[in-house]
Amino acid sequence: MVSAKVIRGFLFASVCFLVSNGAVKAAGGVPVPQQDWTFSGVFGTFDRGELQRGFQVYKEVCAGCHSLNYISFRNLTDLGFKEEEIKVIAKEYEVEDGPNNDGDMFTRTAIPSDTWPAPYPNDNAARAGNNGALPPDLSLMVDARVGGADYLYALLSGYHEAPEGQEVAEGMYYNAYYPGHQIAMPSPLVDDGVEYGDGTKATINQQARDVSAFLAWATEPNMEQRKRMGVKVLIFLIVMTGLFYVSKRRIWADVH
Repeated sequence: MVSAKVIRGFLFASVCFLVSNGAVKAAGGVPVPQQDWTFSGVFGTFDRGELQRGFQVYKEVCAGCHSLNYISFRNLTDLGFKEEEIKVIAKEYEVEDGPNNDGDMFTRTAIPSDTWPAPYPNDNAARAGNNGALPPDLSLMVDARVGGADYLYALLSGYHEAPEGQEVAEGMYYNAYYPGHQIAMPSPLVDDGVEYGDGTKATINQQARDVSAFLAWATEPNMEQRKRMGVKVLIFLIVMTGLFYVSKRRIWADVH
């Protein structure tokens, strides 16, 4: 009997094949230009350099408002970071733990097994710090938005002056790709807003692309393993189909 894991792998590979050449995606009716991602398609993989730059953008720009609840520090090994580097990154943060023997909660320095600490203690505090708007968690953002990484890239690079005749409400900002074109979040990216360690020029478009790729990884850290499994399943099914066909011809060769 074929296991559920094998079936899931086959279905995932099939879906990847079908959508890899799909139509231009849209978010809220607004057309979103498709980007050429290294992780697109059945055989696509993540670019580790791109992921590390995207992580830097998240850490230095996005993490002040947006949580990453489903990612642990130790998951950064997938980005190419070494264990000692991850320990150094984790030590920059404190997390709540407990209760202790007295029944009290306490804070301690983060360790690699901890999940990424949220910037606010609760939703009310997050709203209070953002003029009533609740910054969403980014762990599953690529799956949560129609258009996925394409949409995130378009959104982050789509801040412009409002066209003539279009009014923008107080406290809102014009964005060419956001549904309704008015968004409460100001543009988080500026040219040279981060200093990339690999020397890549940190334009707005480059930062938007890098952090979108990083969030695609955060949404599905096991994507590459699932694709490999899906390809193996497809090859297995093709081989078995050939064997079944040959067996059928031999078994029924004398039947007319």
